[in-house]
Amino acid sequence: MSMATRTDPRSPASHVADSHDLIRVHGARENNLKDVSIEIPKRRLTVFTGVSGSGKSSLVFDTIAAESQRLINETYSAFVQGFMPNLARPEVDVLDGLTTAIIVDQQRMGGDPRSTVGTATDANAMLRILFSRLGTPHIGPPSAYAFNVASVRASGAITVERGAKKAVKATYSRTGGMCPTCEGRGSVSDIDLTQLYDDSKSLSEGALTIPGYSMDGWYGRIFTGCGFFDPDKPIRDYTEKELHDLLHKEPTKIKVEGVNLTYEGLIPKIQKSMLSKDIDALQPHVRAFVERAMTFTACPECDGTRLSAGARSSKIKGSSIADACAMQISDLAEWVRGLDEPSVAPLLAKLRHALDSFVEIGLGYLSLDRPSGTLSGGEAQRVKMIRHLGSSLTDVTYVFDEPTTGLHPHDIQRMNSLLLRLRDKGNTVLVVEHKPEVIAIADHVVDLGPGAGTAGGSVCFEGTVEGLRAADTVTGRHLDDRAALKETVRKPSGTLEIRGATAHNLRDVDVDIPLGVLTVVTGVAGSGKSSLVHGSIPAGEGVVAVGQGAIRGSRRSNPATYTGLLDPIRKAFAKANGVKPSLFSANSEGACPTCNGAGVVYTDLAMMAGVATTCEDCEGKRFEASVLDHHLGGRDISEVLAMSVAEAEEFFGAGEAHTPAAHRVLVRLADVGLGYLTLGQPLTTLSGGERQRLKLATHMAEKGGVYVLDEPTAGLHLADVEQLLGLLDRIVDSGKSVVVVEHHQAVMAHADWIIDLGPGAGHDGGRVVFEGTPADLVAARSTLTGEHLAAYVGA
Repeated sequence: MSMATRTDPRSPASHVADSHDLIRVHGARENNLKDVSIEIPKRRLTVFTGVSGSGKSSLVFDTIAAESQRLINETYSAFVQGFMPNLARPEVDVLDGLTTAIIVDQQRMGGDPRSTVGTATDANAMLRILFSRLGTPHIGPPSAYAFNVASVRASGAITVERGAKKAVKATYSRTGGMCPTCEGRGSVSDIDLTQLYDDSKSLSEGALTIPGYSMDGWYGRIFTGCGFFDPDKPIRDYTEKELHDLLHKEPTKIKVEGVNLTYEGLIPKIQKSMLSKDIDALQPHVRAFVERAMTFTACPECDGTRLSAGARSSKIKGSSIADACAMQISDLAEWVRGLDEPSVAPLLAKLRHALDSFVEIGLGYLSLDRPSGTLSGGEAQRVKMIRHLGSSLTDVTYVFDEPTTGLHPHDIQRMNSLLLRLRDKGNTVLVVEHKPEVIAIADHVVDLGPGAGTAGGSVCFEGTVEGLRAADTVTGRHLDDRAALKETVRKPSGTLEIRGATAHNLRDVDVDIPLGVLTVVTGVAGSGKSSLVHGSIPAGEGVVAVGQGAIRGSRRSNPATYTGLLDPIRKAFAKANGVKPSLFSANSEGACPTCNGAGVVYTDLAMMAGVATTCEDCEGKRFEASVLDHHLGGRDISEVLAMSVAEAEEFFGAGEAHTPAAHRVLVRLADVGLGYLTLGQPLTTLSGGERQRLKLATHMAEKGGVYVLDEPTAGLHLADVEQLLGLLDRIVDSGKSVVVVEHHQAVMAHADWIIDLGPGAGHDGGRVVFEGTPADLVAARSTLTGEHLAAYVGA
């Protein structure tokens, strides 16, 4: 019978279900997209490219992935949906053929202090089961090895109803592996008392150095009227009891000048008012105080392993679970290979596979106990990938955001093979990427542009990589660009000596960083570049370090407020119109009263995510109507904030609106390749690379002598890298020194001096394997970097 069904005249390939092999997008208008219509092949690898700000993320993340997410949310029960954000449908006419989207982005992983590389993947869970089966002495179930589970003991009576009721005494206990002292955090916080008060002064002389604790207000009355200590005696002369009352006294009711008040010791009081709050939400001066006063030290009870003594006492082949988690993952994989125990064979195989995936993806240098909040964006993205590699899901759409960020050319080849493996399992892989090495492996390329911001948002090319090379688009023209080595290199004006650097995996490194030139520090991921640059170059006088961390700023902050550009603009408006500058601030007097100058009204829906709607009174312009009657050069303040950097540079450069102070800032923003950003765009919407370049533009005004940059090419299109190199040259030519941690071969070729770390990652790295000019590195080809650079410049 089965044979009869096989000889069906329609071959299986022509089955109607197989005809849905495209994701169709028609009329996409999110952000700067101009009515984009494209068809993306399913179960293929599609790369989206184009200059920064051309609309790649708007198309991939804000349209395709967002709609897929919204449709998945609609499959949950109404009850569950009540707790989920109510996502708006993206601005698009037709979206067909979507599959479930899994977004693997570069958001840093949760900063929860108990989250580690091991808990973020399945590796820790498998190790715990392994130890609960094989560990000696046996101390309990897998939870007994978990630093996230506390030990509990309880006892009481339960009533059993069986015929005649009778009460039975019962005890309940659960063994967890959490260290009781630090509660699984690995470190204990202490308060540095010298930051709370100056012990040579008395309270009435102002001994307290805690923000807001002045003796003029209520605190002064409480301290003088409580009678627990003498407010005129220097703190160093206090008796033990007086000092205890000042610092630790539990809340006590007191009466001061006929008013009932509560007195409480300083430490519990600031613990409640400052230390228990999210540090990023505090005002800057309070945050600075908390960072000074709180000191974190490794927990003395568990030595920072987070585990209880019981969990540390149980061992397999002489290693406890704490030792296993502290090993470098590549070594741990070897250790697991050495275990041969038929009773847990399937578990060992799965654990080996998980650990090998780490090594394969270039993260073998991490350890499982590394806190996940300390991973860089690229590392976090690769840790998330590991979760999906072992997944049994197929026919899923994976969306990657520049997966090569922070990868050495040697590691990019590994990343490529992983992307292809995901595709070969029958998944659709969409990648937003600039690196030619990744574009080269695409089955299908979509090139957006032609420019950035309002000049972008159209599809310039769609097709194969060969087609892109032949197409006359910005990406096509630059795809085969190869920076040549410089004919002559600059001579250093001095050296910055680093001696005996041992941060993280550095092996007592001695290196001289030349000053007055462009120095590139390179090496495979995990070889110790950041440890050397950030750990050993003191960020003191004259050193300006620009990283990719998030800019602290609310949705009210924008490039104009962050760079200080808004001040001269407000003053120019005020002067031209004879009114005060605060009128032209959306956070001050001139703000629209309905939306308080936010331009949108946030409606908090309690159990669902809030919804933002454009303010109807000011139509999203943020200002009161009367403020918009004041003009400068024929434009009002809201029109100025809607300008792009490039337009504003022209506007404030000459003519009636000529404002030199504003023009200087705008020139610097255009210099770092941010000409397409609008002045009023909220900072929360910028990418990592854009943030770093915004910081760089701001710091260029400082009197720094040494600039330290961390992968400034992240998120830059090939065409923009040239502009960045020009900028770095200008900084060096103005007499400054630039030290760049970078993997991009064009930047290496352009350097005057290269310091290459390696030879491998983790404990196989941490040494200087080469220092010299790029030409010498290419000639020697003695390191991985040398080989890749030689291939790149065609030597």
